[in-house]
Amino acid sequence: MDKDDWQKKGVGHRQRLRDKFLDNGLDTFSDSEVVEMLLVLGTPRKDCKEAARAALEHFGSLSAVLDASPAALQQVGGIGSKNSFAVSFVQAVSRRYLKQRLTDKEYVHSSREVADYLVHSMRDLKREVFIAIFLDASHGIINSQIIAEGTIASNTIYPRELIKPALDHHAAALVVAHNHPSGNLMPSEADINLTRQLFQACALMHIQLLDHLIIGAGEKPYSFADHGVMLQIRDECRQYL
Repeated sequence: MDKDDWQKKGVGHRQRLRDKFLDNGLDTFSDSEVVEMLLVLGTPRKDCKEAARAALEHFGSLSAVLDASPAALQQVGGIGSKNSFAVSFVQAVSRRYLKQRLTDKEYVHSSREVADYLVHSMRDLKREVFIAIFLDASHGIINSQIIAEGTIASNTIYPRELIKPALDHHAAALVVAHNHPSGNLMPSEADINLTRQLFQACALMHIQLLDHLIIGAGEKPYSFADHGVMLQIRDECRQYL
């Protein structure tokens, strides 16, 4: 096959993938085809089929490919600066979309969307990140913000680091979350102690700490509220507050 025939075949293959998406949506795509189309966005005239397969093999999953940095993506053969940019950009856009979709919605009725956003943005991180979601008096979602990065424990996050942005956002309530890069969802004693300290600090400022979520490898986070831990902490703190 000469060069012209090879290029025509590649153009036809990419057009078939585009038509497949337009006709049937993403559910009919394999993970390899998803990655291939993202790479094609950056290099529309290049055959990206083998590079997509290599990326999935190298990182192990579609989510891991999407979470990889441009530098890490470029370690895979066939992926350069242009198509690695396309993958990273699409991932960043999807995170912003999920975050902005939450604004002004009531947390109680949008807890699944909050979990989707947190899982999407935190599940595959290699470091621990601590996030706060600020709520108004009606538990409408105001905003979310990263409070700390690194090892999450009571001796590394100080209550003032949470209280100050909460006051800046005029928050009446909070939900906090952090990830466990190990994938284990069970809270450690340090997680419980941290939650107790933050609950006390928030209560003194008349701010409700409603829940603490732990994000792991699964699709559903561990909820302190759902497992009765927040109620236990609230009962423990009554004698002090």
